[in-house]
Amino acid sequence: MGIIAWILIGLLAGAIAKALMPGKDPGGCLITMLLGIAGGLLGGWLGKVIFGVDSIDGFFSLSTWIAAVVGSVILLALYRVIAGNRSR
Repeated sequence: MGIIAWILIGLLAGAIAKALMPGKDPGGCLITMLLGIAGGLLGGWLGKVIFGVDSIDGFFSLSTWIAAVVGSVILLALYRVIAGNRSR
């Protein structure tokens, strides 16, 4: 897949992660989108390392989307813990 496809998947995965984890985020929409892109990459990497699966089969593959959303949720949770502690 091309970089544009990964950016698009990351943006959508970030929005899905935000919907799965409602609440106030320390950052805004831009931070959530960037975390989604990084989370998509993290999810793909974790799927390959931990489970030995090729989670980047294609744009419309379910495993690609699951990996991207899981990675985005992980990064969003970590960001909330780290940035939430700094603001107090």
